[in-house]
Amino acid sequence: MADTKIGAYICKGCGIGERLDTAQLAMIAQKEGKAQVVREHEFLCNASGVELIRNDIANEGVNHVVIAACSRRAKAETFNFENVAISRTNLREGVIWITPADEDKKELVQEMAADYVRMGCAESLKMQIPRTNPNVGHNKRILVVGGGISGMTAAIEASKTGYDVLLVEKTGNLGGWAARLHKRVPNREPYADPMDTGIAGLIKQIESDKHIKVHLSSTITKTSGAPGQFSVDISTESGSTATENVGGIIMASGFTPYDMNKLPHLGAGKSKDVVDQLGLEALAKAANGGPIKRPSDGKEVKSVVFIQCAGQRSDKEGELPYCSGHCCNTSIKQAMYFKDQNPNVDTVVMYTDLRTPGNGEDFYRSAQKKGVIFTKGVASEVVPGAELQVKFQDKILNEDAVAKADLVVLATGQVANSGVDIETVPQDEPGKWASNKQSVLNMSYRQGKDLPLLKHGFNDSHFICFPYETRRTGIYTAGPVRRPMDMVQAIEDATGAALKAIQAVENAGLGRAAHPRSGDLSFPEFRREGCTQCKRCTVECPFGAIDEDEQRYPVFNESRCRRCGTCMGACPVRVISFENYSVDSVGYQLKAVDMPDQFSEKPRILVLACENDAYPALDMAAMNHIQYSAFTRVIPVRCLGSVNTIWVTDALNSGYDGVVLMGCQKGENYQCHFVKGSELAHMRMSKIDDTLKQLSLEVERVKTYEVAITDIQRAPALINEMAETIQKIGLSPLKF
Repeated sequence: MADTKIGAYICKGCGIGERLDTAQLAMIAQKEGKAQVVREHEFLCNASGVELIRNDIANEGVNHVVIAACSRRAKAETFNFENVAISRTNLREGVIWITPADEDKKELVQEMAADYVRMGCAESLKMQIPRTNPNVGHNKRILVVGGGISGMTAAIEASKTGYDVLLVEKTGNLGGWAARLHKRVPNREPYADPMDTGIAGLIKQIESDKHIKVHLSSTITKTSGAPGQFSVDISTESGSTATENVGGIIMASGFTPYDMNKLPHLGAGKSKDVVDQLGLEALAKAANGGPIKRPSDGKEVKSVVFIQCAGQRSDKEGELPYCSGHCCNTSIKQAMYFKDQNPNVDTVVMYTDLRTPGNGEDFYRSAQKKGVIFTKGVASEVVPGAELQVKFQDKILNEDAVAKADLVVLATGQVANSGVDIETVPQDEPGKWASNKQSVLNMSYRQGKDLPLLKHGFNDSHFICFPYETRRTGIYTAGPVRRPMDMVQAIEDATGAALKAIQAVENAGLGRAAHPRSGDLSFPEFRREGCTQCKRCTVECPFGAIDEDEQRYPVFNESRCRRCGTCMGACPVRVISFENYSVDSVGYQLKAVDMPDQFSEKPRILVLACENDAYPALDMAAMNHIQYSAFTRVIPVRCLGSVNTIWVTDALNSGYDGVVLMGCQKGENYQCHFVKGSELAHMRMSKIDDTLKQLSLEVERVKTYEVAITDIQRAPALINEMAETIQKIGLSPLKF
């Protein structure tokens, strides 16, 4: 490995040169930062500035570049140099834009900038040039699990781009639930009438596509490997098994209708003339455009009542707490089955809230024009008999009422076919899965057989930042297995998942990380001789990227890794690191700060800010010239989950007066880009009080917050709040 040669480049642009003594900063970079090449430039991001850096890399042997200019979030492409370790020092947003231009504050502002230059050089000194992942897989075939509308769409979209697809369907036919529909809700203007499902055409398209290989009556009995090099065992009903290699996986295993027999008070299981929406589709298909007949006696239906939200949007035990999204449009469509065949059929849709996503009110208005009656009410009971009696509370008149019908249709919800929930299975020992639920992927991961689930049983994908992406790298979800949805949304979902899977296999072939640090060439390494085999990294990794060997040492699967650093933060003996991000690269930054003595009355506040939400919030606060304390030194971290408690301890021992940790929102509605990182960090930091007491320090000196990217007012306020706290309780007694 070549010797480290640091080049430090100080920009004077954007007002930096007007507010700061850049010559002094250059001197600090050279003398204290050990930079062998130091240059100032009027506008470092313009063509001549970039050429200056490139020339030093080519001719001066610079292989570690420190850019003291704007935030690392700005000009990322401009300052992207290959085979070079790059450290960004934020003088613009981090110094001059958040401090007043008052003459009496000039010294404090200059000290702040000087510290950031020291920190940038210290980080660079402890960074290594990232290497390409050696565990590279080049397989680019996409596996799609599930042959419904979502799975077929994903397969077709991937094939259109030239990728080979393996499509596995557990039944003997493609089409899923969509193939059982008589007609579908319209997906285009004028949204007036039900339309053909188009499923037959999709099936023909797949059957004639040379890029798509179909396995029917088959299931996945084993999944192992990583992006670019997955291995899957596909077993048929007859018992034969074939092993296939794929690069990326799309799980489109769909849903199962909620069991209406759990609703006996609504007549389910008590009368054949009470059906769910899929039951009505079967009756409509059998009628084939003729009169729909009720199941009990074959009598032509003259009156029908649709009960919305049957067993869903409910807080009752055993019922679904969520809305399944498609049900209102589906009932409107089914009411039209009757009205289009015979306008005299009495059709009533009983709802609490009518939701028609995707078509505005056009489809609803069309149904009204056809004579469909919509009534706001809550059904309490369906009494069986030759004529069904629907007892309900009329929400408009606020009175109890009864509606009579030949047929009652219950709009029940979607239950995701998501496999085994690992959250209910102990993770302290690999290979023990106490669940009788059927697995979909049968993954040989130490962390579980299937993808992690959200609280309602849908597969966990980051619904705000990264839809389709799951906590298992290279495996994506699409359709109702991800969230409740209709056909239009499922088609869009499948297209997105196909694009993500393609991105994953391409990144895997180049040895690069996928989302959210897409393109990152670093990967985790560990010092085996220092490992205590505590398994914290294995258990805490949100993405199943760490297994264990026979001796219980961690085995890092680099292609599964998202580069969040959660394992690094979890390790109590600090033996896990990345080439360009390590315990030392951050630890040396916080120690590089020039710490004033206890008589200077200049506190120092360390802020460890998540680069995904908190750091951008501080940047945007700076753009709005919202000020915060000049005594602050901010270090961006990949994820709050990567924060090792040694950084906090070292900071306090070094004389910092306060430490503020800013991570993303955790919990059920998490916004953490790495899913569990912020939650894990909060758990670790909840125990920091003992450390503070051992050091005879006040517990108020360390605070951990959840910060959203939109908190451009709150994030600076939290820092200023810590500054006020320090002013009240005094400087740290650990200052020298």
